[in-house]
Amino acid sequence: MSNQIIRVGIVGAGRNTTSKHIPGLQAITGVEIVSVCNRSRQSSERVATEFNIPTIYDNWHDLINADDTDAIVIGTWPYMHCQLTVAALEAEKHVMCEARMAMNAQEAHRMCEASAQNPHLVAQIVPSPMTLGVDRTIQRLIAGGYLGDILAVEVRAGNQFLDLDETLHWRQNIDFSGLNIMSMGIWYEAVMRWVGTAKRILAMGKTFVKTRTDEHDTRQAVQIPEHIDVIGNMACGAQLHMQISTVTGLSGVPEAFLFGSEGTLRFSGGKLYAGQRRAEVLTEVQIPETEAGEWRVEEEFANAVRGLEKISHTPFEVGAKYMEFTEAVTRSMQSGQTVVLPLI
Repeated sequence: MSNQIIRVGIVGAGRNTTSKHIPGLQAITGVEIVSVCNRSRQSSERVATEFNIPTIYDNWHDLINADDTDAIVIGTWPYMHCQLTVAALEAEKHVMCEARMAMNAQEAHRMCEASAQNPHLVAQIVPSPMTLGVDRTIQRLIAGGYLGDILAVEVRAGNQFLDLDETLHWRQNIDFSGLNIMSMGIWYEAVMRWVGTAKRILAMGKTFVKTRTDEHDTRQAVQIPEHIDVIGNMACGAQLHMQISTVTGLSGVPEAFLFGSEGTLRFSGGKLYAGQRRAEVLTEVQIPETEAGEWRVEEEFANAVRGLEKISHTPFEVGAKYMEFTEAVTRSMQSGQTVVLPLI
């Protein structure tokens, strides 16, 4: 199985797909990218020429159902993820889907159901990347009692001033992005790796620029918040506070803190810092080589297709959990009420 040829079709070839997934897959022996279908024929041709991809499709249905394809990489915006994933799994194709799993929790669970009906096929969501280098060390320290009882989790991501004149980005367009809000989902995925899931959520959010011009020069309402605060109770007993923002200029690099009864962990600027009672300051933790994680999404996907390993980052079940959190945040913002998880 280790030398099995894997023939891959690409549906949606945006920046992450062209910068990471296509080069990463093409670097693996025995993996061939055989086709591409992007938003337009012109953009498909550009990607095909750059990466020497032999076949271009104008219709994603034809690409997914082609006999020369074993696996589908979905690099579109979230509004297409569920539809493409279900179609690919029904066509007996393995799936790697870009992050922001779906538009909402219902779509995420539909994707999970389709995967469960085809357990012989690999189904992977592109994982949250920021903390891969330190995740194992954090997990080891928690398991070893370094923190004691985990009491509070703090996440802050922003460090930019509000752009009043920015063209409407797809991430600000609810028709393309669904209920996903800035980088909130990928930060929650990282938190889940460390301490598990939330069980109650209360959220407030605000949009400051009410309308923006889209790529077609049409003025559209902005319905996705530009600043949110989320408070939650974690299943582990800790309280969560998460602030994600595009208006907190000069606030510093994104950070996450784990506060325990005996110690504190801080993730900042790609590094991990730690300290326990009686320490005056946090000191940097040297990550052992055996624990240092890295981006290996494409390699893990290919190995899983070949039966050499199982998906660890990120199976559909985990993606569905961060989509439930995402939807819970939106429901709470809309109602002003606490929302209980899981939703379904």
